[in-house]
Amino acid sequence: MKTSRLLKELMNLEEGQRLIELRGLSEEERKELRYHWQVWARSSQISPKSDWRVWLILAGRGFGKTRAGAEWVRAMARDPEARIALVAASLGEARAVMVEGESGLLAISPPTAYPDFEPSLRRLTWPNGAFATLYSAAEPESLRGPQHSHAWCDEIGKWENASSRAVSGWDNLMLGLRLGDAPQVVATTTPRAVPLVQRLMKDTHIEFTRGKSEDNGDHLPARFLEDMRERYGQSLLGRQELDGELILDLPGALWTRTLLETCREASASSAPVRTVIGVDPPASANGDACGIIVAALGEDGLGRVLADASVEKPTPETWARAVAAAAQAWDADRVIAEANQGGAMVESVLRAADVSLPLKLVHASRGKAARAEPIAALYEVGRVRHAGTFPALEDELSGMMVGNGYQGPGDSPDRADALVWALTELMLTPARTPRIRMA
Repeated sequence: MKTSRLLKELMNLEEGQRLIELRGLSEEERKELRYHWQVWARSSQISPKSDWRVWLILAGRGFGKTRAGAEWVRAMARDPEARIALVAASLGEARAVMVEGESGLLAISPPTAYPDFEPSLRRLTWPNGAFATLYSAAEPESLRGPQHSHAWCDEIGKWENASSRAVSGWDNLMLGLRLGDAPQVVATTTPRAVPLVQRLMKDTHIEFTRGKSEDNGDHLPARFLEDMRERYGQSLLGRQELDGELILDLPGALWTRTLLETCREASASSAPVRTVIGVDPPASANGDACGIIVAALGEDGLGRVLADASVEKPTPETWARAVAAAAQAWDADRVIAEANQGGAMVESVLRAADVSLPLKLVHASRGKAARAEPIAALYEVGRVRHAGTFPALEDELSGMMVGNGYQGPGDSPDRADALVWALTELMLTPARTPRIRMA
């Protein structure tokens, strides 16, 4: 009775005032209200009141997308006839995030309606008979055939794009969403300019919710938000990952966001046979950034970007030490440095910083875009991978234009230039082989 009265009082308050009152509750009162999501949720985490078929939540990291999706599924599972699909980029992510995560279905379910999870069957079953099945978007054919009344698709921006798997998985899911009177699907994701997200953004029949990481600031460590803002700031990646903006490609860009996403892997999937450091030195002391990119040629014949060790507005000694440190950390075979701004100076500065490995000085005889186009072509045919995420570098690559223009951040694409030098050495420079001269 006490809980019902307290619940009614809180629900009669405006959202902001309600959250203030919740902070003042005793631990016992908070426990009593723990499973009443309507009390705790922000309005942006509650499903729209319209007659929707697809609800797409596009928001920054930490917004509370996972909790919103899980709570919606819990509400749908109150219907014994509910047959729910839980779709993630992989089965491992579906289990780790959607089911067993801190905001997953097991964590938010009350003891009286706690689902039984059978990992071997990829299935959760609620006490009333409703059940949910886990699927991997990387296996779109697994969604061909099964029928569902509801679906929750998590991080659709991360779904595998190769061979149009993401779009195929979504289409197969939608074609099987035909049980019950009003089938619905919730999609939660940090926005990425991948084909599936861009297609959904153009659909006028979809309900959208947008949001930033800061919207959930009361439930996030202050250090997290401070660190993320300091690291990513207003970079394009920061605007995407924190502010929830969908960053679209510039017309005529050599590298598109979609291309970079399709080339990404979590870590290097092949051992390196050769590693080089590409360096684009600043034109003057305390001038532009010094681009320092670590790249490797793998045993599988693919080029990989391993690290961005660039430094902002460095002195010659600072950037030279950064090159030396990167070479040592990655066991590099060679340093490739642009020498247009004084080859002798570049070499002497690097030698003074104890760069003892082979040094190759290269001279730019063509414009930046002309040098970059062959490297962009390697990305297009799938011969380059990014082993991780490099926001500043990728912002610059996305600003390199066909022709000879640059529309990215800063005055010059220092990191992009360093990448071009490194990958040119690894992928486009013919290997020298000894020859025997006949007498």
